[in-house]
Amino acid sequence: MRIQATLLGALLAGLPPLATATEKLVPARLDAPALAVPVAVLAAAPTLDGSFADWPDGGWVAVPVVPAVENDSQNRAGRLDVQLRAGVHGDRVYLAARWPDPRADTEFKPWEWDGTRYRRGKQVDDMFAVRFDLDGDYDSCMLSDRDYRVDAWLWSAGRSDPAGYADDTWQLITTRFQEQAAEYEGPSGKTVYIKKSRDDGEPIYENTRPDRNKFAGDRLPGIEQLPSPAGSVADVSAKGAWVDGHWQLELSRKLDTGHADDAVLAKGKQRRGAIGVFERGSAEHKSVSGELLFDFGALR
Repeated sequence: MRIQATLLGALLAGLPPLATATEKLVPARLDAPALAVPVAVLAAAPTLDGSFADWPDGGWVAVPVVPAVENDSQNRAGRLDVQLRAGVHGDRVYLAARWPDPRADTEFKPWEWDGTRYRRGKQVDDMFAVRFDLDGDYDSCMLSDRDYRVDAWLWSAGRSDPAGYADDTWQLITTRFQEQAAEYEGPSGKTVYIKKSRDDGEPIYENTRPDRNKFAGDRLPGIEQLPSPAGSVADVSAKGAWVDGHWQLELSRKLDTGHADDAVLAKGKQRRGAIGVFERGSAEHKSVSGELLFDFGALR
């Protein structure tokens, strides 16, 4: 694998930059056809609180996820099934997801006093990602020779969840050179550029920057919630709850936000996508699904 020093951390709202490595990444592949996720008509809008009590019975789809790359010693999620369902009420889509996780990790890179100065801790929070085909030649694998963009919703247990949101981002995957993009050597030997960015608007949180040499406590938060998230980056409402060894997550967004960096989820149509689970991981250290087909055909 060949990786260029990049601004990936800033572009993905505080995720740590990728470490330099020499091995070649071998992406995992789920040898299965696209899995349909039917989108139901909901009689009422669910309350986003991490509880599924106000969802109707049934409708769950078991979505297998596997480590995104083979032989990844930093992947903690492994192979598991995510229970996923989707519905629409009014002009909004709602997603619910439940997956096993032995503990709730809600801290992101706190500042730790070492006796003389503050240093960034290594802890990262649990995350869940949803991707929708935006344009181009879509592939559920991010290390392919195709050029395409996705609309990506990134929920983080310690950063976005306290404010009731998921980060709304877009990702460009291409073999054409891109500045400020992560570079990987893909399976065919071509360089794959992955550029990730928040959507436009006022973000949900930002990294803190304490005076590193002035003691203010043994441990300081690594991020700060911002008071007024707005714009396209704040399109996705979300709330999770850790219950009995599982994360339970609800997300919602308008079907059509009117923003150019968002996929239009049209009634009567289908939209390709995928999901990912991060257990104290970031970047490629996640478990991912194969292609999902979100089916809005029941909605007119």
